[in-house]
Amino acid sequence: MSTYTEPLWEVFVRPARGLSHMHVGSLRASDAEMAVLSARDLYTRRSEGVSIWAVRSTDIASSDPAERGEFFETAATKPYRHASHYHVPDGLNL
Repeated sequence: MSTYTEPLWEVFVRPARGLSHMHVGSLRASDAEMAVLSARDLYTRRSEGVSIWAVRSTDIASSDPAERGEFFETAATKPYRHASHYHVPDGLNL
């Protein structure tokens, strides 16, 4: 049985050469400020990040992996949502 009293935080870091934040791990901290400071010390030791997000894990909503077939089924029936569905005319410079 776990005896942790601090909430669990999920940490996302945006790398210096990236446009999106990436999940890098989890940590326990008493509040948001401490979570960000701890994340800096744990996950950006070599100055590889330019931004950190710390999100309380209880605030994250997610789909159920066991229902992935049903949940994502409608996207498979709509191929026009993918760029490969469209024909680019010859001579068009993109």
